[in-house]
Amino acid sequence: MYEDFVPERLAKLRMQKGVSARDMSLSLGQANNYINNVENKKTLPSMQSFFYICEYLGVTPQEFFDEGNPNPAALKEFITEAKKLDSKTMSYILGIMKELNNKK
Repeated sequence: MYEDFVPERLAKLRMQKGVSARDMSLSLGQANNYINNVENKKTLPSMQSFFYICEYLGVTPQEFFDEGNPNPAALKEFITEAKKLDSKTMSYILGIMKELNNKK
Protein backbone atom coordinates (compact mmCIF):
# COMPACT_ATOMS: atom_id res chain seq x y z
CA MET A 1 0.00 0.00 0.00
CA TYR A 2 2.58 2.58 1.09
CA GLU A 3 4.93 1.49 -1.68
CA ASP A 4 2.65 3.42 -4.04
CA PHE A 5 1.25 6.03 -1.66
CA VAL A 6 4.55 7.50 -0.44
CA PRO A 7 6.02 8.17 -3.91
CA GLU A 8 2.76 9.62 -5.23
CA ARG A 9 2.13 11.80 -2.18
CA LEU A 10 5.72 13.01 -2.18
CA ALA A 11 5.47 14.04 -5.83
CA LYS A 12 2.19 15.92 -5.24
CA LEU A 13 3.46 17.79 -2.19
CA ARG A 14 6.78 18.59 -3.85
CA MET A 15 5.01 20.02 -6.90
CA GLN A 16 2.70 22.07 -4.68
CA LYS A 17 5.83 23.55 -3.11
CA GLY A 18 7.09 24.32 -6.62
CA VAL A 19 10.49 22.70 -6.28
CA SER A 20 12.23 20.24 -8.57
CA ALA A 21 13.13 16.74 -7.42
CA ARG A 22 16.80 17.57 -7.99
CA ASP A 23 16.70 20.75 -5.90
CA MET A 24 14.84 19.00 -3.11
CA SER A 25 17.34 16.13 -3.12
CA LEU A 26 20.27 18.50 -2.86
CA SER A 27 18.56 20.59 -0.16
CA LEU A 28 18.14 17.42 1.88
CA GLY A 29 21.85 16.67 1.52
CA GLN A 30 21.23 13.69 -0.73
CA ALA A 31 22.42 12.72 -4.22
CA ASN A 32 20.75 14.77 -6.95
CA ASN A 33 18.52 11.83 -8.00
CA TYR A 34 17.37 10.77 -4.51
CA ILE A 35 13.83 12.22 -4.61
CA ASN A 36 13.43 11.08 -8.21
CA ASN A 37 14.31 7.53 -7.11
CA VAL A 38 11.72 7.68 -4.32
CA GLU A 39 9.04 9.07 -6.65
CA ASN A 40 9.83 6.39 -9.24
CA LYS A 41 9.47 3.64 -6.62
CA LYS A 42 13.10 2.58 -6.80
CA THR A 43 13.58 3.17 -3.07
CA LEU A 44 11.72 4.26 0.03
CA PRO A 45 13.19 6.82 2.42
CA SER A 46 14.54 5.77 5.79
CA MET A 47 12.60 7.06 8.80
CA GLN A 48 15.18 9.80 9.38
CA SER A 49 15.02 10.84 5.73
CA PHE A 50 11.22 10.76 5.84
CA PHE A 51 11.23 13.20 8.76
CA TYR A 52 13.60 15.50 6.86
CA ILE A 53 11.31 15.28 3.82
CA CYS A 54 8.30 16.25 5.94
CA GLU A 55 10.21 19.15 7.49
CA TYR A 56 11.31 20.35 4.06
CA LEU A 57 7.74 20.17 2.74
CA GLY A 58 6.40 21.94 5.82
CA VAL A 59 4.10 19.10 6.83
CA THR A 60 3.90 16.76 9.79
CA PRO A 61 4.13 13.00 9.23
CA GLN A 62 0.43 12.83 10.09
CA GLU A 63 -0.37 15.43 7.41
CA PHE A 64 1.79 13.55 4.92
CA PHE A 65 -0.32 10.40 5.36
CA ASP A 66 -3.67 12.22 5.54
CA GLU A 67 -5.18 11.37 2.15
CA GLY A 68 -8.19 13.58 2.91
CA ASN A 69 -5.96 16.64 3.04
CA PRO A 70 -4.72 17.22 -0.51
CA ASN A 71 -2.87 20.44 0.34
CA PRO A 72 -1.67 20.42 3.96
CA ALA A 73 0.45 23.57 3.66
CA ALA A 74 -2.48 25.63 2.34
CA LEU A 75 -4.85 24.22 4.96
CA LYS A 76 -2.37 25.05 7.71
CA GLU A 77 -2.11 28.63 6.41
CA PHE A 78 -5.90 28.86 6.11
CA ILE A 79 -6.36 27.77 9.73
CA THR A 80 -3.70 30.20 10.94
CA GLU A 81 -5.48 33.08 9.21
CA ALA A 82 -8.92 31.88 10.34
CA LYS A 83 -7.81 32.00 13.98
CA LYS A 84 -7.30 35.75 13.60
CA LEU A 85 -10.93 36.38 12.61
CA ASP A 86 -13.71 37.55 14.92
CA SER A 87 -16.72 35.25 15.41
CA LYS A 88 -18.99 37.10 12.99
CA THR A 89 -16.46 37.05 10.16
CA MET A 90 -15.62 33.40 10.84
CA SER A 91 -19.33 32.47 10.63
CA TYR A 92 -19.66 34.39 7.36
CA ILE A 93 -16.68 32.63 5.80
CA LEU A 94 -17.86 29.26 7.09
CA GLY A 95 -21.20 29.89 5.36
CA ILE A 96 -19.41 30.68 2.11
CA MET A 97 -17.33 27.50 2.40
CA LYS A 98 -20.43 25.37 3.00
CA GLU A 99 -22.16 26.95 0.01
CA LEU A 100 -19.13 26.30 -2.22
CA ASN A 101 -18.97 22.67 -1.07
CA ASN A 102 -22.67 22.15 -1.81
CA LYS A 103 -22.15 23.23 -5.42
CA LYS A 104 -19.87 20.29 -6.17
